[in-house]
Amino acid sequence: MERRTFARRPHGSVEVDLCHACHVMWLDQYESAQLTPGAVIELFGVLHADGDTASRPLSGNAACPHCRTRLVHTHDIQRTNRITYQRCPSGCGRLTTFFQFLREKEFVRTLKPAEVERLRAQVAQVRCSSCGAPLELEREPACRFCRAPISILDPDAVRRTLAELGAQEHRRATVDPAAALDAILAGQGVRRRLARAEGRHVAGGATDGGGSIDLVSEALDFLMEQLR
Repeated sequence: MERRTFARRPHGSVEVDLCHACHVMWLDQYESAQLTPGAVIELFGVLHADGDTASRPLSGNAACPHCRTRLVHTHDIQRTNRITYQRCPSGCGRLTTFFQFLREKEFVRTLKPAEVERLRAQVAQVRCSSCGAPLELEREPACRFCRAPISILDPDAVRRTLAELGAQEHRRATVDPAAALDAILAGQGVRRRLARAEGRHVAGGATDGGGSIDLVSEALDFLMEQLR
């Protein structure tokens, strides 16, 4: 496997192990959610570059690279897409195919029945995007080997997702400290923390009705929220 480093939010880095021959990646627990929007865009480019290479079938006896426990086949839902992956029962992480990662991030969607019918009129056989097995459109609504639905890389979904991720990355990377201070002094988010600080005194804090907050801590908390 090739190890690639991507940006983590709110800070730091995530190391993702990629097998280009098998079209799979290993993600430690929570790493998928910790990738910054910019990192997802970068990873999408890496996976897209491998799109034309044939994938190899995954072994049903794959083991966790950390604790060597046998991985468990798992079904999950991410927003509107159903995804599958092989997870470590001890919680170390998961092995997921490039195809399933693209479904998770909503670059890929399942074809609607009407779209499948139009495809059948033009193409008799397609290759499963998940495991690479041949799929007879006339007889098989899904892959008979891995049960993945007939899916497509949706150009509109790709444009929309990349635009959303790009906007999120821009906001993440361009927080204005002056604007954050203005928001704090204007009282945005202060009442919530004052409620938690009720009855406590913090040196150098601003006080309202008996509760107090530390303006420095408040500013740092606000900035970190904007960076998430």
